[in-house]
Amino acid sequence: MRIKKEKSQLLMIDIQEKLFPYIENNEVLEKKVVTLLAGMEALAVPIMAARQYPKGLGDTIEGLGTYFSQYYDKTTFSCCSSENILEELRKTDRRNIIITGIEAHICVLQTVIDLKALGFTPIVVADAIGSRDRRDYEIALKRMEYEGAVLTTVESILFELCRRAGTEEFKMISRLVK
Repeated sequence: MRIKKEKSQLLMIDIQEKLFPYIENNEVLEKKVVTLLAGMEALAVPIMAARQYPKGLGDTIEGLGTYFSQYYDKTTFSCCSSENILEELRKTDRRNIIITGIEAHICVLQTVIDLKALGFTPIVVADAIGSRDRRDYEIALKRMEYEGAVLTTVESILFELCRRAGTEEFKMISRLVK
């Protein structure tokens, strides 16, 4: 399946202040997420951010806040169990949901399973998701793939959505991934 930007939107899940410091390789993860968000912005792919119980887990981490004008708060693990998020995802004809976030084995996994069941195509950016424990992350990726998610990386999805060299979008994406 070819992933097209006109049929895609991005959902960032729970990258929040009080949990993020405990995520394995969080500094590398943050750089990958920033690259992904900047690339989506350059490609004009809509992005949205979910936050798990911000009163307890805090706001989205500081380095990512500039990409979002609105947040979708939830107390459910799956974003699809929150009516406000599901309604927003359904508003468009964009059935490819590109996923970044934490934790891979809880909120990301449950969202991916539910997205697939609802007829969306979950596209998991494997180097832009994380967990506190490496084993949880690895098992979550296997489960997501088993459930029908498409696995990719930041660089791969950005260039796939860009589709060709020589354009302004290509130049921006090339600068971002260097």
